[in-house]
Amino acid sequence: MERVGQTLNRTGYHGSGNATDLTKQILADPRVAGFIQEHGLSQDEIKRSLPKFNQFLVECRKVKEGDVSYIAKGYEPILTMNEGYADVTYKETRQLKEQQEQQAISKRINLVSLPQSYRKITFADIALDDVARVDTFETLVDFVANYPSPDQKGLYIYGDMGVGKSFMLAAMAHELSETKKVATTIIHYPSFTIDVKNGIKDGSVKEQIDAVKEAEVLVLDDIGAEQFSSWIRDDVLQVILQYRMIEELPTFFTSNYSFADLEAKLSNGRQGDETWQAKRVMERIRFLAKEVHLRGVNRR
Repeated sequence: MERVGQTLNRTGYHGSGNATDLTKQILADPRVAGFIQEHGLSQDEIKRSLPKFNQFLVECRKVKEGDVSYIAKGYEPILTMNEGYADVTYKETRQLKEQQEQQAISKRINLVSLPQSYRKITFADIALDDVARVDTFETLVDFVANYPSPDQKGLYIYGDMGVGKSFMLAAMAHELSETKKVATTIIHYPSFTIDVKNGIKDGSVKEQIDAVKEAEVLVLDDIGAEQFSSWIRDDVLQVILQYRMIEELPTFFTSNYSFADLEAKLSNGRQGDETWQAKRVMERIRFLAKEVHLRGVNRR
């Protein structure tokens, strides 16, 4: 038994007493004893397994104490059988699995020119203290629950600043990511139009438009707040909407403008009345989304 004791000491066991006492302490551990009973180990197999039993207990102690020298951070040791004796392997801890899942959820939420905190908003964070908010909230819950469905339309949520339009859609994106593994792109539309204009210089306009129009679920945030441009309306926005209409891709909008007000804004071009151009855009928005007026107090 002396060689067994020397092996235990070399592998880091810090029990007290001689080799016999060390062995007794190891074998008395409920996890080790349970493993021996489960696999019906013989005395010879137990003896050959002692160093691995010791390694298992040492690593378990390091996990419990948060020891930085732990051999596999984020994993926990487990005992397995390996050709007639015990061995130690590692599996992901519950904490690591939860961390990886949260990272995956966040990765599926693509934010463009919006606060990174939007990734963490959930349906549970939406205040329902105002009855005017309940219908919109329930519509979004139903959208997530029924996704994907061929007859689903997005929402065009308009209302005053600070009532929670973007907040609600960020929560929807989180729920889609968590429960359906669906990716959502949320774009601050005024900032996007500036990026597209700047992209003319470096030739990246097509790439920018393609990335947006092909998004699995798309949210155009604060549409109507951008500086008006006939080119942006006809060669950017309409191109995006046309593609999504043909492909029937879920599209959501937030705005301070109602449908009627947005159409009036889009009609006011530098060349005068551009009513028909605006109507073409609005026709696509109406196809993609249902108009919803979100009322309430400013919550910012």
